[in-house]
Amino acid sequence: MHNSAILLVSCPDAKGIVASIADFIFKNNGNILTNDEHGDEASRLFLTRIEFDISNFTFPLADFASHFSSVARNFQMDWRLALSSERPRLAIFVSKYDHCLQDLLYRHQSGELRCDIPLIVSNHPDNQRIADFYRIPFFFFPVTKDNKAESERRQLALLREHKCSVAVLARYMQILSPEFIAALGSQNVINIHHSFLPAFIGSKPYHQAFQRGVKIIGATAHYVTQILDDGPIIEQDVVRIYHRDSVDDLIQKGRDLEKIVLSRAVRWHVENRILLYGTKTVVFQ
Repeated sequence: MHNSAILLVSCPDAKGIVASIADFIFKNNGNILTNDEHGDEASRLFLTRIEFDISNFTFPLADFASHFSSVARNFQMDWRLALSSERPRLAIFVSKYDHCLQDLLYRHQSGELRCDIPLIVSNHPDNQRIADFYRIPFFFFPVTKDNKAESERRQLALLREHKCSVAVLARYMQILSPEFIAALGSQNVINIHHSFLPAFIGSKPYHQAFQRGVKIIGATAHYVTQILDDGPIIEQDVVRIYHRDSVDDLIQKGRDLEKIVLSRAVRWHVENRILLYGTKTVVFQ
């Protein structure tokens, strides 16, 4: 792995943005490794992800903001900087279904997901055995209408204790409160929905799809907002179904998609490949 930093920028489109950033990195003895960019005509925004080697950088990255401020101010940039060596700390939330949880934990163990997973949170005890197998602490919070607010307060305290900045909802069948989402920030809560959004929102999309006789079903990973199943989409995929397929067949095919789509989204998030603008995302490959 390179000793590198990742600069993510969004700003009004204008001439000279890339040249100014490249010149700044060059003058401070950095070396650009990758440069991905996108200009959105509708919003007249320019978005870019630049990864650069910092082995011989002329100043500590802790001082990056003060040195970069003139460039950022000149182009009205909204920007953030991350180190490729940083490992975000993720909390996985899950209910009874284990396929997304299993896939994430396997990819994490194999080194595909460069992050730390210090805990698993659930409103059911079913997945304790999986957490034990991977030697990850498992916290069971039975959630009812009466105790939901208190359970969320305890969950947030747990995330703060373990320094988790991201919550991944791996088929966690609870609607998070606005207070919970606000505490983490909407771009730090990732959900997998078992439908090709915006079609078939809610808890039983496969049953809805079966009733409508659709020929394609899908899965969607998205950031969570206070509107149910309406957050900015990170990744989607689809599979064809046939008239002989039952609801159970749709569910089985859908589960294969869900775990793949969620793992892609989590990987892109931890690798700082996603820029959010409005209700959309740009995912730099």
